[in-house]
Order: sequence, then C-alpha cells, then structure tokens
Amino acid sequence: MEMVGTVGPAVPNLDACLESVPKMNYDTLSSKPQGEICIRGNVLFAGYYKREDLTVEVLVDGWFHTGDIGEWQPDGSMKIIDRKKNIFKLSQGEYVIVENLENVFGPVSDHDSIWIYGNSFESCLVAVANPNKQAIEHYANAHNISGDFEALCENPKIKEYVLGELTKVGKENKLKGFEFVKVIHLDPVPFDMECDLLTPTFKKKRPLLLKYYQSIIDNMYQKINNR
Repeated sequence: MEMVGTVGPAVPNLDACLESVPKMNYDTLSSKPQGEICIRGNVLFAGYYKREDLTVEVLVDGWFHTGDIGEWQPDGSMKIIDRKKNIFKLSQGEYVIVENLENVFGPVSDHDSIWIYGNSFESCLVAVANPNKQAIEHYANAHNISGDFEALCENPKIKEYVLGELTKVGKENKLKGFEFVKVIHLDPVPFDMECDLLTPTFKKKRPLLLKYYQSIIDNMYQKINNR
C-alpha cells in the first residue's frame, strides 16, 4: 500500500533521475528530492518523427526530459506532483493548458487575478480569484446583497455571479466542457510577492499557490464530489 499514488519504481533497462527546477522551487538535494523526471535507456524512442527541433528540446545527452515534476519516495518509488510547463491531465484523460485558460478568463472585469487548478485525480477544474472590489460592490448594491467586501467574497450569490461571468466568457471562446471552472473561491487578499505567491515578474508560483490554498482546494473538490 506504500506505493499508492505513485508511478512505482524505475523498471529494468531504464535509468531515472530528477533535475532541479529552481524557478519552481524544486530541489533534488532537499529532504524530499524533487525535480523534473528524466529517463534514459534502450526502451526510449529515438526522437520525434521529422521534428528535430522537438527532439533536441527534450533529449539532452541521452536523457529524456519528461516535463513531469516528481518526488522520490522513501521506498524508491516516484510520485508525480506537478508539470514543468503547466500542462496537466484530468482523470478522464483530457489535457489542460492552464495558462491558456487563465488568459481566456483574465479579461473578466469582476476579478483582478485568477489561478486555475486541476489534477489527474479529479475530472474538473476549480479556481481561486481575487475579485475586483468596485465591481463586486456594484453588483451587490444592484442586487440588494449586504456585507463588507470580505463578507461579499464569501457570499454564495456573489460566487455564483462571478462563476457565471467566467462561464459566459468560456462559451464565447468556445472552450470545451472540461475547460470550464466548476467551483470558485474568492479571496479578497491579492496574490502577492509578500506571501511568496508571485515572482518578481508577477508570474504565479503554482506549487506555492497550491500549498497556500490546499485546504480550500480540498473543500471545493469535496463539494463537487458530494453533489
């Protein structure tokens, strides 16, 4: 049972190692070795057909850089915990390019920033957004919803409204069903560098966002699975 949730150990005739990814805070020398999974061996493919550019990108000195972020377990098995290029697969096998979706939903005026999350154990996406204070308070006043900004962010009617705006934009951009956000959490406190959630160039630190919002993510998926 110790290997549950892992992809198991390396198979015969296949070498595997981790390569640190500093920009994502994954270090092979940490107490839990983490980094991009690299493999080599005679069982690997020789390269992409007629795509030397892609082959050179992923095959370096005989090592295939998978793009998966792994963590070695004490029993020698490997656990996949992230994607280097922010591409992940949902439980039904559909791949999601999360940055593309955040760019689609980004122009929605009712929030200032959005982080979309999913993983291979779940069938749908959830999100955490920093709502736009002026837009939310305007909607609340127009619909007789009382409360300060923090209370409005917790109000189910406000969440339903913001989610509806995301859905509207998704339909306008002809997103596929699995690319729509199913549940959203509204955080009145913006993602920022002080919480170590953004880089100096304002890019999201996704592993740290997940750690920061883990309990909220778990609650959102629990709500979905209990429907």
